[in-house]
Amino acid sequence: MVNGNLTGSEVVDIKVTLYFGSYHDVDSSDLAFKISGMMAFREGFMDAKPILLEPIYNIEITVPDDFTGDVMGDMSSRRGKIGGMEPDGHNQTIRAQVPQAELYQYSVDLRSMTQGQGVYSLELSHYEEVPREAAQKVIAEAKREKEAEE
Repeated sequence: MVNGNLTGSEVVDIKVTLYFGSYHDVDSSDLAFKISGMMAFREGFMDAKPILLEPIYNIEITVPDDFTGDVMGDMSSRRGKIGGMEPDGHNQTIRAQVPQAELYQYSVDLRSMTQGQGVYSLELSHYEEVPREAAQKVIAEAKREKEAEE
């Protein structure tokens, strides 16, 4: 479960129930039970229809009024969900939730959009299911990497 079958990522939020098991003095050992458990997990994992989760961050962005529209548009293009805005003098504070994957180089992009006047802070909020198209790309990339290793 540390290296899941789907992408090699850790498997979380799982419950397994063993319905039947037996012990035999000759064939049973700690290693035999570990191997059988691993094989059973691999077999049942894909049947359980696993999903990929991604971290979602709360972001608070403070920008001058003139750049509010640009920043909100950019946040929407990053799959961000705008939670609200609050005026702060000649600035606006924008609150949103955005996937971590969409925040790559955000500080550079924000400074570029706001002529160096925008600032932001992040806080992990929760995990959500990755959209199907993005998940398929991640799974395909993980398979290519695994095949390249072999």
